[in-house]
Amino acid sequence: MEGVLMRGNGDLRGLEFETGVQLHAAGSCLVKLGRTHVLCSASLEEKVPGWMKGRGTGWLTAEYGMLPAATNTRSDREAARGKQQGRTVEIQRLIGRSLRQAIDLAALGERTLTVDCDVLNADGGTRCAAITGAWVAVALALQARGLEAAVARQVAAVSAGVVEAGEGRRGVVLDLEYEEDHLAAVDCNLVAARPAAGGELLLVELQGTGEGRPFSRSEADALVDLGLAGCAALMEAQRAVLA
Repeated sequence: MEGVLMRGNGDLRGLEFETGVQLHAAGSCLVKLGRTHVLCSASLEEKVPGWMKGRGTGWLTAEYGMLPAATNTRSDREAARGKQQGRTVEIQRLIGRSLRQAIDLAALGERTLTVDCDVLNADGGTRCAAITGAWVAVALALQARGLEAAVARQVAAVSAGVVEAGEGRRGVVLDLEYEEDHLAAVDCNLVAARPAAGGELLLVELQGTGEGRPFSRSEADALVDLGLAGCAALMEAQRAVLA
């Protein structure tokens, strides 16, 4: 049984990718990162938004949602409320920005990739798991259509934080569970990319916040180093599942 005391500060939670989960999606992947489970799918259409017609390049957009029973207290469906929450809009924009880094939109041609990320179980790090799983779904969708050349980079994301309270891990910690994230004095989400041909791991986006206090440059450096190491491990697992 997994628990915070069974992992070192630099360890990812148990990671599993299950592909081909949705029969009608061009590519799909259920990513399980500990008790956080996100279903990701990629759909490919032979058209682009009206404002992009005639440019000869494609587009990628993303949608994100949390199912009502994904947390310990049932939440209403956003469709029932008539609008998305600000958090949802922020996360799906992050997913879209991150995955567009992975795609050569010119090689995609005038096609649109639509990525859907639905959180089945939430225990911290849902946006990072969504990005990591969605990259697999996108790669599978492009493979299925003979468009592998449009995959320019590999992308993965992970959380990290400085945890100073609680009975579990303390210090600079990778891949925060919900309780660790709740207790963290500093937390961040890191998205990284690597060229498809291999090479240096580069930052795509870094979101860091001092929740309980300001944090130092040395703490920021430690979080980035740990996050990049985590993304490297996630990318290795992504490559393995595609192989």
